Amino acid sequence: MKALEQTIKYDADRDREFPRQIMSRPGGEKLFGCVQCGTCSGICPVAAYMDYTPRQIMALTRAGFKREVLSSRTIWLCASCYACTVECPKQIKITEIMYALKRLALREGVYPKRFPVAVLAREFFKMVRFNGRITESELVVRLFLQTNWLALLKTWRLGINLIRTGRFSLKGEHMKNPDALRPIFAEGEPKLRPRQPRHPWEDMES
Repeated sequence: MKALEQTIKYDADRDREFPRQIMSRPGGEKLFGCVQCGTCSGICPVAAYMDYTPRQIMALTRAGFKREVLSSRTIWLCASCYACTVECPKQIKITEIMYALKRLALREGVYPKRFPVAVLAREFFKMVRFNGRITESELVVRLFLQTNWLALLKTWRLGINLIRTGRFSLKGEHMKNPDALRPIFAEGEPKLRPRQPRHPWEDMES
């Protein structure tokens, strides 16, 4: 088990626009309503495997520690069970915030580079963006080559059986006009809100 490391965080490491980016996304509006009660961490079924608990992710996000949040494994381990959202006493949509963080991590290329969940999400997004569809066999090959190519060699028999039974297709899947999706992806880009009033737990501006 990896040992925990204590890291000192400085005010200069903060990105003060980061909380605004997340608050501009649907579901992120109540980010500063978090009272750090820890309910989300206590109910999360995979919190024990995270490098930061959901409570810590919320605190780091509103404090502006963008790189720590986006490069963490926590946002990729989120099971999307919505238990944290249901139980949050402040009705914060924590699961939606996790999705917003994942999208931002993909766009800025700040995520665990060989972590399978993050790689799968990135490659899935790329295929949909350029082809309009995914080809499962190609997606699986991309995943293994970028995370654990030896595992690909070990599963070649399974791959052949899937192709032979029609479960996997070697034919690439494409929309007739994948460019039609571009306005949809453009619409999904975050739009920053005006600067919000400062909250008492934020450090004073210099």
